[in-house]
Parts: sequence; structure tokens; C-alpha cells
Amino acid sequence: MNEYSGTPAGAGRRFALIVSRFNSLVTERLLVGARECLLQHGVDDDGIDVYSVPGAWELPQAAARVVGLGRHDGVIALGCVIRGDTAHFEYVAGEASRGLGEVARSSPLPVTFGVLTTDSVEQALERAGSEAGNKGWEAAISALEMADLFEALE
Repeated sequence: MNEYSGTPAGAGRRFALIVSRFNSLVTERLLVGARECLLQHGVDDDGIDVYSVPGAWELPQAAARVVGLGRHDGVIALGCVIRGDTAHFEYVAGEASRGLGEVARSSPLPVTFGVLTTDSVEQALERAGSEAGNKGWEAAISALEMADLFEALE
């Protein structure tokens, strides 16, 4: 039996962090978590590119363009959509998820999902750096492992 998996080895690798500015109280914490993860796993600070977009809706289109640059070993999308009183949440959260999934499936490099979809600001903050962890960190560790796996599959 042959088994393949990636390790979170970041030395010599370059990653793109695409972060939504909407709900910045939350997304800035996701960005800090993702960046700390990459640095702790050997990615040089110069190997981290941060691309800022207005909101979660814009994450898929930015991810597609960044993948096309050919500069990175992985793309980490970070955002936060908080449910309100209208159907806007479903449209934005659904399309951000669907769009990033489409980019990930068609990309030659890993695209990871660090987009929170919550019912409240409190839930979002809980997932962006409390005892429950930091979903930005989790998206970054996934990108590290997947970049290593993709390299092993070449």
C-alpha cells in the first residue's frame, strides 16, 4: 500500500492570503492567525502576499486571478459573513463558498477556505482567535499540508 499526505512544511514556499475587509474586526484576526501559522511553519515573511478585497463576494474572483499569477504555492481565502435579517447572507455566503470551490477544483495549487459564516458577531469572534481556535490558522495549516501533498503528487 502506498499512502500520500502532506506535512506543514513552509520553508521556501510562498502563499497568498486574500482577505475580505468587510467585518474587519473578525477578518483581521483571521489574517493574524493565518500569518502566524505560516511563519511558525517556516514560511519567510517575504513569502506571504496579502491581497485585500472589499467583501466575501469578491474572494473567488480575486482567488482566480491570484492563482493565474503563478507566484504562489497556495491561496488562503479569509472572510466573514454574518447572518442578518434578509436573504443577503445566503446569497453572499453561498456564492463565496461555491466560487472558491470552483477555483479550488480548477486550480493547479491548493485554495483553502477560511470564510466564517455565522449567526452573530460573537460566534465569529469565537472562531477568530478564542479558545475555539482561529479558522485563519486552520486554513493556513491546510494550505501548507496541501502544498506539500501537491508537490509529492508531481
